[in-house]
Amino acid sequence: MTIAKAITRLAFLGDRLVTTGAVRDQHGQNETYYPDTPPDAVAFPETTEEVSRILRICHEEACPVVPYGAASSLEGQHLCTSGGLSLDMNRMATVLEVRAEDLNCTVQPGITRLRLNEELRATGLMFPVDPGADASIGGMAATRASGTTAVRYGTMRENILALEAVMADGTIIRTGTQARKSSTGYDLTHLLIGSEGTLGIITELTLRLQGIPEATSAATCRFDSVENAVNCVIATIQSGLPMARIELLDEMMVKGFNAHSGAGLPEVPHLFLEFHGTPAGVVEQAGTFGMIAEDFGASGWQVAEKAEERTALWTMRHKAHYASAALGKGKHLWPTDVCVPISRLAEAVLQAQKDAVALGLTSTIVGHVGDGNFHAGVSVDPADADEMHRAEAFTGALARTALRLGGTVSGEHGIGLGKQKYMAEEHGAALTYMRAIKQAFDPKNILNPGKLLPPTNEVPHAAAE
Repeated sequence: MTIAKAITRLAFLGDRLVTTGAVRDQHGQNETYYPDTPPDAVAFPETTEEVSRILRICHEEACPVVPYGAASSLEGQHLCTSGGLSLDMNRMATVLEVRAEDLNCTVQPGITRLRLNEELRATGLMFPVDPGADASIGGMAATRASGTTAVRYGTMRENILALEAVMADGTIIRTGTQARKSSTGYDLTHLLIGSEGTLGIITELTLRLQGIPEATSAATCRFDSVENAVNCVIATIQSGLPMARIELLDEMMVKGFNAHSGAGLPEVPHLFLEFHGTPAGVVEQAGTFGMIAEDFGASGWQVAEKAEERTALWTMRHKAHYASAALGKGKHLWPTDVCVPISRLAEAVLQAQKDAVALGLTSTIVGHVGDGNFHAGVSVDPADADEMHRAEAFTGALARTALRLGGTVSGEHGIGLGKQKYMAEEHGAALTYMRAIKQAFDPKNILNPGKLLPPTNEVPHAAAE
């Protein structure tokens, strides 16, 4: 590995190749408990051709390359744990084309979801995937993000039609088309989505768009137990009611919102809801939900019809990471997530709560429970070995629960560094084929090395027990 030589050869970037400590330190930080890991250098490409040239050089010199967007990932996907080059994509942030008549657009990877929707607003269209953070679209694709609206509009997997990507050796490829379906060849588009930068660097995306709903209404209600709240969600989804968002907050999460935002909410489980459609349609949807919720003891029904009220509600929800951290009084947050079949959701959530109590941990639960996905945020002190051990036991137990119930160890955060130990238990013999794909795409292992796939000598984790 000749990282220094690769950096020397990248001098053609001029002042867009940075080796100063402050910029390197910035690119080595993360939102959670992982240690800071500054890269050896940071590159700021502006075109696909520059990305190609950078990768060709790094491939020849066996220099690691890790793509960097908004750095909002929660499993350390953007950290340069093997040193090398952080490839900051934030200067490639343009909407290249909007085809309103076809309900799609083509963008560069560095544009964030909020800026994209600002630029789309005049067309009457929107990109619906909302993971909470103002993440870059490229990062959202690389981690197969979803979020609060997935119950209605799907995840990144369902909302990307085509990609342009640069392979490890600098080759530029295009996958997919503007057509809504295809029966030609291997589906490389969806292979790259969720690959966390380990198979190629995404440089362009063609996205599905949706019409901005004619009417939108949001609401909140509360329950006397998490079990009743979750069972209300299950009944709602099974009824076929077209919810736009349906979010669960357990009592600890509500306590966190009160501490962080001064929300003043009763500290009991809540559901946050949103309805999209015609003016008459959203009224009907809310009424139908209200009748279902009554059967599970819902109370405190409040409607947010004004845009500013809805914005305040979802802004608070999107700050769940920081609200969870507020309960830890200065500690770091160990975030994790799982996704289970909707019929097993109550069992999974209740088990997670019991495990946190048994292990003496401060933990919140919040989730996009309409599709069976929920998140736990555990407060930890990385210097406290015992607390870190208990937190790892909690995340392991949560993974075991999800797999036992027919689910997955991550519905949204991805694998990165933190969940590699569960890959063999979830995927079994398929992991061998994943490694073969990695070897074929990246034979020198320069693309985000050490992420997603566990080391070949790793012993399967206790989640299989």
